[in-house]
Amino acid sequence: MEHQLWKAIVAVLRTLVKTPTRARFTFSDVDVVLVHFWAVLHDRPARWACVRAHWPIHRRRQPLPSPSTLSRRLRSPSVMALLAALEQRVIAPPAPGLFWIIDGKPLPVGGCTKDRQARYGRAAGGYAKGYKLHALLSGAGGIVAWRIAPMNKDERFMATRLLKEAPIQGYVVADGNYDSNTLHELCRARGNLQLVTSRRCGPGRGLGHHRQSAGRLRAMALLENPFPQFGQHLLQERECIERAFAHLTNWSSGLTGMPPWVRTHRRVHRWVQAKLILTALKRLTHATTYVK
Repeated sequence: MEHQLWKAIVAVLRTLVKTPTRARFTFSDVDVVLVHFWAVLHDRPARWACVRAHWPIHRRRQPLPSPSTLSRRLRSPSVMALLAALEQRVIAPPAPGLFWIIDGKPLPVGGCTKDRQARYGRAAGGYAKGYKLHALLSGAGGIVAWRIAPMNKDERFMATRLLKEAPIQGYVVADGNYDSNTLHELCRARGNLQLVTSRRCGPGRGLGHHRQSAGRLRAMALLENPFPQFGQHLLQERECIERAFAHLTNWSSGLTGMPPWVRTHRRVHRWVQAKLILTALKRLTHATTYVK
């Protein structure tokens, strides 16, 4: 499987790079990205990929950057742009759709970490310290937008940032935690987007004395009318994002956890980005972990 994914990464990068890196660099942007992915693919730190003994025999003659060079080049604008282009090519939905799901996935780290950017917040079954992946996905699992934030960041606030930039239309389905007038109003203002969530206080209760967004009232009418089959079906299909998150984690090179060398927002974002790309390539190339 590693060989299949590696060939897929090299093939995609060849289609993205049209002009060579400036001659003042010893290593091209593609070289830097490939070394980075070699480390992420094997769940090892960047320093590990800078050692020739950790590469296949037929690749040990190629020069490798030092760990400091690799770290510095990964922060350069050209390499970051190449990673963004690779991400857009691989994980974006292949075709526009009308059904989308939004949710967050906790990325906990150890409670004794020295990472000052990690925060305590709600995770699965309690509280944890770390970060959270906020993602907007299509029904087929393609990611149209995602962000990394500390664990204590409100999911509704991050959803606002995702929905503002996402080029989508149709229905956005989420759990009751996203039932917010601000989010409903944002989707209504776009004119082509309807947020569908169950009510946080439960159906059949009053609305209080606050002004309610027209989008929220429309979502309530969709779910609480005498014939709510369509709205209920939309909510049931929200499980697609749980399967997508499971697919992201349940394979050998997936996002199974945050290793101890991945700390601070910048490194966490880069690590998660690589894992999202690898998982999407695994799905596209049908890479397997067994011998046929």
